[in-house]
Amino acid sequence: MSRIRLAVVGPGLMGMKHIELIREHPGAELAAIVQPEPNHAHELERTLGVPVHAGVETCLASSRPDGVILSSPNRFHFAQARACIEAGTPILIEKPITDDVGEAEALVQLVADRGTPAMVGHHRAHSPLVRAARDVVQSGRLGRIVAFQGSAVFRKPDDYFAAAPWRTQPGGGPILINLIHEVGMMRTFCGEIEAVQAMASSRVRGHAVEDTAAITLSFRNGALGVFILSDSGASARSWEQTTGENPAFFNVRDETCYTLTGERGTLHFPTLRLETFPSETEASWMKPFGVETVPVTRHDPLKAQLDNLLGVIRGEATVVVTPLDGLRNLRVIDAIQRSAASGRRIEVTD
Repeated sequence: MSRIRLAVVGPGLMGMKHIELIREHPGAELAAIVQPEPNHAHELERTLGVPVHAGVETCLASSRPDGVILSSPNRFHFAQARACIEAGTPILIEKPITDDVGEAEALVQLVADRGTPAMVGHHRAHSPLVRAARDVVQSGRLGRIVAFQGSAVFRKPDDYFAAAPWRTQPGGGPILINLIHEVGMMRTFCGEIEAVQAMASSRVRGHAVEDTAAITLSFRNGALGVFILSDSGASARSWEQTTGENPAFFNVRDETCYTLTGERGTLHFPTLRLETFPSETEASWMKPFGVETVPVTRHDPLKAQLDNLLGVIRGEATVVVTPLDGLRNLRVIDAIQRSAASGRRIEVTD
């Protein structure tokens, strides 16, 4: 089978990871790169041996890739994704789908009108840990979901902000950069979110953007959730530090970042410790749980995401994270930001 030729737009930190995965994959081939800065283009051409274009339209016309991975800064997503969709070229858009709800809505409509395959890079959806946890929820072993508790608390070093001062300004805080991942996971496990209420603070770092937030959430199925977010707290209770899926982060194997509780049991994530009442036993706090660890075979979700993209391009697979999923995640983030600014409960529109 011939290899799928992919172009990568934006060879930054995430873009270079995509390039590495493409070059390692037996079914993929790096066809081109889009990098508007001419000073970096020559070095990329020399080291990677592929043409480097200044714009997406030029890349599509000259290199004719089978698909495009868009990992440029968020503000460019809409125009670049639109160019690919209108050209009929399948695309993977790194999260968030855009940084504006109206633009995201327009992209979702454009995909529906044109029929161009498109997916959004919420790569956690491809994690075997997520699939195992979702299977437990869908099996009914927890009973009806009652509550979700989540944490993304970690300490970003000072040089993280010194290297990119835009991270100290609105749009550079953990709500947009980090929490959008968590929203996708909460929707996966508990269903759609109907309303949020949030508080945010910048008192620790003193930047013009939040460093800590506390959010309460109401799900359509009646469950309630709480989530603590901070890029200033010295804690291991975050996805990156508990799952071990990204070797760049220190891994604490026995820690959790999510707890899903139903009428008959609780699942801790990512340890996948499952505490449930046996089916023949009445659920009561005076009776013991049966305790087990859900088995899972680990693999890299970014590699699985690339497999999904290649399968979609070949017509052999369906999209795991659709543009509509990306839009719904962004709508929740928008509601959280508006709630934190106003102090009010905000309904999530759909």
